[in-house]
Amino acid sequence: MGIAEVVGVVLFLAALVLTYTAWRRVRLLRAGGVHVALRSRVEENGRGWQLGVGRYRGDEFAWYRVFSLRAGPDRTIHRSDFEIDTRREPTEPEAYAMPVGARVLRCKTASGEVEIAMGPDALTGFLSWLESAPPGRSIPWAS
Repeated sequence: MGIAEVVGVVLFLAALVLTYTAWRRVRLLRAGGVHVALRSRVEENGRGWQLGVGRYRGDEFAWYRVFSLRAGPDRTIHRSDFEIDTRREPTEPEAYAMPVGARVLRCKTASGEVEIAMGPDALTGFLSWLESAPPGRSIPWAS
């Protein structure tokens, strides 16, 4: 096998991975997903943001990283284990990795602190989802 064949196989595999990634993202968005950037390590200033697609599944918010080959969600947040600490505008170094017009929510979850950035429409839907817990359940979040 010559160099041309090896390069051809590598390029074909790269195109296959890119096609799968694009198909996965479109599928998630068509199934009711929203663009969301997420960062688990809150202490990093402007670093560590990952763009993804979030979907609501009952009492869970499932987050799928855009550039991932994983079939399932990369992170799942349960409504009952979620509390919003603060809201803020993104800093200049952060804005590149977020949806346009995004607001950042600093939150506490059962697995630790996380920051979530989403555009105005997605944020309205997210806050409505948090407030719409079944009757009798307390909502552990602050505005």
